[in-house]
This record gives sequence, structure tokens and C-alpha cells, in this order.
Amino acid sequence: MNLKTFRADLHVHSCLSPCGEFEMTPVGIVAFALEIGLDIIAVCDHNSAANVPGIRKAALGTGLVVIAGMEVATAEEAHILALFDDIQAALALQKIVYDNLLPGENDDDLFGMQIVANELDEVEKIEQRLLIGSTMMDVDTVVREIHALGGLAIASHIDRQSNSLIGQLGMISDDLPLDAVEVSYSGDVDAMQVYPGVSRLPIIRSSDAHQLDALGRAITKFRLAEPTVVELRKALQATDGREISGWSVAS
Repeated sequence: MNLKTFRADLHVHSCLSPCGEFEMTPVGIVAFALEIGLDIIAVCDHNSAANVPGIRKAALGTGLVVIAGMEVATAEEAHILALFDDIQAALALQKIVYDNLLPGENDDDLFGMQIVANELDEVEKIEQRLLIGSTMMDVDTVVREIHALGGLAIASHIDRQSNSLIGQLGMISDDLPLDAVEVSYSGDVDAMQVYPGVSRLPIIRSSDAHQLDALGRAITKFRLAEPTVVELRKALQATDGREISGWSVAS
């Protein structure tokens, strides 16, 4: 089977994330991702996958692959990326997350609006759940739920002091079955290797984009047979010739 290099940004927020800019609409994200030559993006809004359907539909026929994702906030206030091929699996995780969100409603003025949009950038809903907050699930539970639904679990931006496993806990437990860790565009990969539990895991780079001009500022290049989560898992495990072939980070 022929393998191909795919340029992937596996951590992109939309206008559903309260800290995401209004410009992060389905049409806007797809158009900009194509403009900068991305092959794969993963839409990973805070504690929700509600904008994945609109962005997937906006990408139909363009060649851009949109992976169904979510950035789940654990009880420890650490963020974990969940990536799925099956949008129904992402929405199943969304139900679990919604059932375990800390109580409260979003404050549009304080945190920003949470917009659910369709493929034409039409507003379908203003989400009122407090998506910026944490869930009541600890990190072990979150990873277990992601894996039970067939997804990949990746520790977000481990180089940051806030909302990361390293920042919150100072380490990654050897028995936590993560599939990878993410180092942000401004992070130092070598510096992260000194922390317990990091060296055993593959590392990806991604943008964590909340505005269009940040999209693709860090990407991971994968050698895959096709742009799927099944193939990404093989690349993270370096099996059957699939691999992480490099990173690209904007200066």
C-alpha cells in the first residue's frame, strides 16, 4: 500500500469555544486551512463537538479532511484532546461530558459567545452550557471514556503552566494510557523530555488556533495510507510503515 505525507493540525477551535473568535466559522476555517495547504484538521472545541457537523459539511468536496474532536477539561483542570473518525462517537462523548460538566451557564460578556453554526455559517444555536469550565471526571476516566468509544486521547499543550497535565500535576503517570502528548507552537520539545512520563509517548505539534491567522502555526506531518484516525493511531505507534515524519512550526 502506498503511503503519503499528510500535513495535519490536530487542535483547532471554532466559534463554539468561548475563547474562539467569531471568524472561526465552518466556511472560514475550511477556506483558510486549504489556503495554507493543510490536508487534515481536527476540530477540538472545549467540552463539545457540536460544530464538527457543520465544519465537516463545509469541507465536503474540498479535499480537506475534518476529524471529529473535542478538548475535554478534566477535574484536575487538565485538557485532553479526543479524536474520532466516527462523528457519532464524538457526539456520544459529548453527551458524557455534558452530563459531567460543572453546573453554571456561560457569561457571553465575560467568556465570549458559544456559537453553533452550520456549513453555510448560519447560526443554529447559542450554547449556554459553561463549556469553558471543567468536568467532574478525572483524567483517568476521561482517557478511558475516549478509548471506549474508539478514539485517540492526547494530552494538550503539555508545555503550558495552565490547563496541562504537566502544569497541573507535574508529571504524566506511567500507567495513564495516553496515545500521545502535544507540545504547542511556542513550546520546547527537548525541555519537556525531563518530565516524568513524557519520553515514553509520541509528540505531536498543533496550533490550538482560536483565530484564523493562528491556524497551522504548528503542524505534524504524518506518513499514512489515508487520512483517518485509524491510520493516525498506527503512525503514533510507528507500525506498518506509518509514522510521524516531522513537525513544522512558525517562527
